[in-house]
Amino acid sequence: MPIKVYNTMTRTKEDFKPLEKGKVSMYVCGPTVYNYIHIGNARPAIVFDTVRRYFEYKGFNVDYVLNFTDVDDKIINTAHKLGEEVPDLADKFIAAYLEDVGALGVKKATHNPRVMDSMDDIISFIDVLVQREYAYVADGDVYFKPRAFEGYGKLSHQSIDELRSGARIQIGEKKEDPLDFALWKQVKDGEISWDSPWGKGRPGWHIECSAMVKKYLGDTIDIHAGGQDLTFPHHENEIAQSEAMTGHTFANYWMHNGYINIDNEKMSKSLGNFVLTRDLIAHHNPQVLRFFMLSVHYRNPINFTDELLESATNSYERIKTAYHNLEHRKKSSMNLVNDRDTWLEKIDGMKARFESEMDDDFNTANAISVLFDLSKEANVYLQAKQTSKTVINYFQETMGSLLEVLGIDITETDTDELLDETIEALIEERNEARKNRSFARADEIRDLLKEKKIILEDTPQGIRWKRG
Repeated sequence: MPIKVYNTMTRTKEDFKPLEKGKVSMYVCGPTVYNYIHIGNARPAIVFDTVRRYFEYKGFNVDYVLNFTDVDDKIINTAHKLGEEVPDLADKFIAAYLEDVGALGVKKATHNPRVMDSMDDIISFIDVLVQREYAYVADGDVYFKPRAFEGYGKLSHQSIDELRSGARIQIGEKKEDPLDFALWKQVKDGEISWDSPWGKGRPGWHIECSAMVKKYLGDTIDIHAGGQDLTFPHHENEIAQSEAMTGHTFANYWMHNGYINIDNEKMSKSLGNFVLTRDLIAHHNPQVLRFFMLSVHYRNPINFTDELLESATNSYERIKTAYHNLEHRKKSSMNLVNDRDTWLEKIDGMKARFESEMDDDFNTANAISVLFDLSKEANVYLQAKQTSKTVINYFQETMGSLLEVLGIDITETDTDELLDETIEALIEERNEARKNRSFARADEIRDLLKEKKIILEDTPQGIRWKRG
């Protein structure tokens, strides 16, 4: 079954057909590095890392590029306020970004290009647009002319007249039409700048991605991705300037993740309701944060509340507990053959369901539901008096490989302290095992808890526990 990708350009799910067999070229718009990232920045990092992982799981070689905007009004203003140099400030927050997303299980990109390292490519790109009369020079600034590009507005599905009605010329701008956007900005006093054919200055925002895509991935790429808020104007402008420059389709598939709401209200710095990723990581397991982000389909908005995060913690612990129950039972398992093949087929069936959900536009929410079912079946299997090491190994192998697709790590060392939720889940499973007269399993759970120095006490109100 082919992987289906929802393409923002066509607003339909399409069979994914790569430009080159067995390979995927993928560009994701990265952060503007003037502060620590908030959870809105973390979502695309996690979502498109998972997309990449699934392509790799299916055997594709993925060339994954994520850029850093390290020259921008916000960066310059922040550097001035803090009395720092722009490159130093950018270095600091790029390192912080990589640390934060690394904690969330995001793999390193194939390339992480930066604007300051791409200046020659950007200037050359702009120069071609000027020569082809898609852009013009105005007193040291360079502007692109959307009206010169046929099809402007095709990604956001807006006509150029609709876009024109909402456009304005700001004070100090020298553009001919309100729709025109800056490719190069003339230097202002005290700003970082570079030499160009049009005088000292720095790039506009949109041009950097077009130049970086061309340099690292070529004229046409398979997938261009980013947050929903980038659809217009950023990605629309990228398409116009790239296709005007090369004469080729810029990207065959456009993917956009949905917004994050905080307590049912859209996250916004102006509302003061944004949450920094590193603050969450400091107080919560980053694997749970990743699990939470993937528990909703990437195109849907996701609501962030303490209650939902707690629910994600419990769900993560259920799967983790099932995995470690298997590990513990493995010690007493034998190479049995009775009903072994039936269980192996059942595991294969759930693996196929997982892949089917991921093939359908990377539906991680439904894929996680399959993992819950796999965990339940593992717990059912462990109720048997005797178990096969082959089946247990296959349960673990399958759970491990599918969790790897989602970038979720459930491994722990023997010295790790069990979380309260894990202890309670084990006690609940022990009670169920005793009801079903699966005394061997109940004893195994008791022994596991004892190993972790968890003391169980029978009381008239039920079992209580405490740490030894």
